[in-house]
Amino acid sequence: MSFVSTLRQWDEAVACVEQRDSDSALRIFLNIEEKNSKIAFNIGCLYLNNDELDEAEKAFDGSIGKDEHLAVAFFQRGVAFYKKERFEESLLDFQQAFKQLRGNQLIDYKPLGLRYKLYACEVLHNIGLVQAQLGKWEKAQENLLTALSLRADAKFSHIDHALDAILKQKLFPLVEIRVGLLFKPNKHYVAELEKKDYLGKAKVVSSIVPADEFSGFAPLQPQVDNVPSTPKVLEVLRVFEGAPHTVLYEFVPETKEELAVLPGNIVFVLQKGADNWASVVFNEKRGLVPYNFLEPLDIVTMTSKPVQIEPVKENDDIPAPPRRAAPSRPVGTNGLKTVNGETSNASEFSGCVVKVHFQFTIAISIAPGQPYGVILQMISCKLKLPASTLTLRYAKEGSDKRVIEDSEMEAVWNSVKDGRLTLWCSVTEGKSVPHEKVVALYSYDSTTPEDLGFKQGNVITILSKVNDEWLEGQCNGKIGIFPSTFVKALNGDQK
Repeated sequence: MSFVSTLRQWDEAVACVEQRDSDSALRIFLNIEEKNSKIAFNIGCLYLNNDELDEAEKAFDGSIGKDEHLAVAFFQRGVAFYKKERFEESLLDFQQAFKQLRGNQLIDYKPLGLRYKLYACEVLHNIGLVQAQLGKWEKAQENLLTALSLRADAKFSHIDHALDAILKQKLFPLVEIRVGLLFKPNKHYVAELEKKDYLGKAKVVSSIVPADEFSGFAPLQPQVDNVPSTPKVLEVLRVFEGAPHTVLYEFVPETKEELAVLPGNIVFVLQKGADNWASVVFNEKRGLVPYNFLEPLDIVTMTSKPVQIEPVKENDDIPAPPRRAAPSRPVGTNGLKTVNGETSNASEFSGCVVKVHFQFTIAISIAPGQPYGVILQMISCKLKLPASTLTLRYAKEGSDKRVIEDSEMEAVWNSVKDGRLTLWCSVTEGKSVPHEKVVALYSYDSTTPEDLGFKQGNVITILSKVNDEWLEGQCNGKIGIFPSTFVKALNGDQK
């Protein structure tokens, strides 16, 4: 069976489950000849939901046989063994599922197509339950205490109830995966199953027959009578709406209403506002472009008339101008630009692309001849680092990289080849990039080796931001992570 057929049956079976038709879904899954570990897992879940425990066990065996690192398959087989009261085998499977977590608090299977997170604390919850069934109450209590320390959310309150039950030597409910959760096929692959018409429908462009819309093959059409002796003079018909203009300079949009264009593009101006923004059409898209970036383009025809650009009207389909002012041209007045005190024509001026090697590589565009301070400031803004901590070097021909000084800028610019210059950037020795410091609002006790413990009032150096809720920092010679809500900046703002 081909991959396409397997994918189509897989998607059809999942759709049946979503329609609460599990019998049809199971029948379709079983008809798939080449079952991967995910499909075998889905079959086991459907059998488990129907309390067909022997068949569920065989399906989970097949899933684990094809992927021995699928922790959720061990978890589900452990549930099946528990329901069959084979507690020793159930304990082994739950322990194997915990092992496959590899020290992580959870595994999110959403990227693989299963909207489920397998938490380590819930696996330990089930291990404690099985040990309680075997009469090992002390080990059950130890596992539940470990689960209590690993829980990452208040929604796991059932672990507290389980611990209370263990202290009274009573059993508690088993944690199971919700009914209906299955591995789904990749949505991008499923989208490719639909047939696509890449050529589209043919369209009549020109015909001697009036109102001719036939685009197929037909016999020769009848000839027109009374053909004029003098052929009609060809003319260029205006097929686009608006006045044609040539783009002189590159424009990078900053809002969704603006349109990206490059020098040499032909755009059609529909309307021009008093604020210097023009509504244009380019590549079948409408948007806004600064009018001073454009130049009218003359199309010579036999009968065409100049197109008048209409003023901007309200309640039109054309986008309204953005709130910001239109940018000025990249060149000065009358198309001239000044470089090192000399005025040159804009058509002759070309910028230099400077490639800077740091811990990563960046590129900036700058006019040749700029002083050292200007280049250093641009690189500092690009790297978001203080200029005082940076040192620039360049490769002089026939020697190693040399530190750039103001007196050597002429030699640096002379080394430009084909409008390209390569520099190397590093943090100056003896100077370090300052880190932000915060003060602890509350005391925080570490619960895992990765946590950073501190007392209220301690000053912490921020090293990095893990996510919106956790920060990495250094305090009292130790490095670790901690909640961002426990600290505030030294200026008084809470993180």
